[in-house]
Amino acid sequence: MSNLSTLSQPKRNVDIASQQETAWRQQGSLWSNLRQVCELLAIPAPATADDEDTLFQHVRYKAGQRIHRIGQAFDTLYIVNSGFVKTLHIDEFGNEQVLSFPMKGDILGIDGIHKQHYASEAVALSDCDMILVPYKTFAALGRIHCELEQAMFSVMSREIVREQMMISMLSALSAEAKVARFLTNLGERFSQMGYSGRSFNLRMTRQEIGSYLGLTLETVSRTLSALNELGMISVEQREINLLDTAALKSLRRLPPAKARNKVAEKVTALVNKNLLPQWNPELSTAIN
Repeated sequence: MSNLSTLSQPKRNVDIASQQETAWRQQGSLWSNLRQVCELLAIPAPATADDEDTLFQHVRYKAGQRIHRIGQAFDTLYIVNSGFVKTLHIDEFGNEQVLSFPMKGDILGIDGIHKQHYASEAVALSDCDMILVPYKTFAALGRIHCELEQAMFSVMSREIVREQMMISMLSALSAEAKVARFLTNLGERFSQMGYSGRSFNLRMTRQEIGSYLGLTLETVSRTLSALNELGMISVEQREINLLDTAALKSLRRLPPAKARNKVAEKVTALVNKNLLPQWNPELSTAIN
């Protein structure tokens, strides 16, 4: 095994793991090789990569545990192997602003590169398995494999573009459209990971969704109820079913409550008269 492997293997990563006060190690496979990490990030692995040359440690976190803190010295990039995370900023008054909801294949910690301190905090929303990539190892690998460095920069750019799209959405859409778009975007992410893009559980609370979208808890809850009323989604506690993704994506603003009630009354009347044998989500927005 080459000298490079020592940058990402035993002593260094043991030190990193020990800094996590309540983190617990994954039982079983404690390490991933470079090819496996590249596969997780959806980037090509260097043709000359040796599976035994560089290994990266896994560390697991329980729901609610902090992965890194604001102001903590930067030395590691984190890749989500499984589970769900939230990143947030905390101001001087203790107010929290959710910045993102990373999931499998996402990379955390790039905001620490600039000033060598993490600018945000990362917290596990569920039990998570994280792969630790010491930044020194990343830099050394980039000098050896130029194509890997370019691919990693592409991954970082992908995260920046996603944040920019979020900022654009916040400034352009109504409150109801923000919630609808959030649900469809989340469904697309689940689909990309091989899960159902139409039926999934929300790992984040409604309050966390509101913080992310710049909305109040009440607005998020009211909008979810209205979308459920209109047949665009069905909601059962944290379980969400997207019934009409096209309507959700094109939604600009919800009709007033009185109009929604009239729609519900007309649909109910049609069902009672056996003129509407089964619920059709499209009718909820088409009937006037």
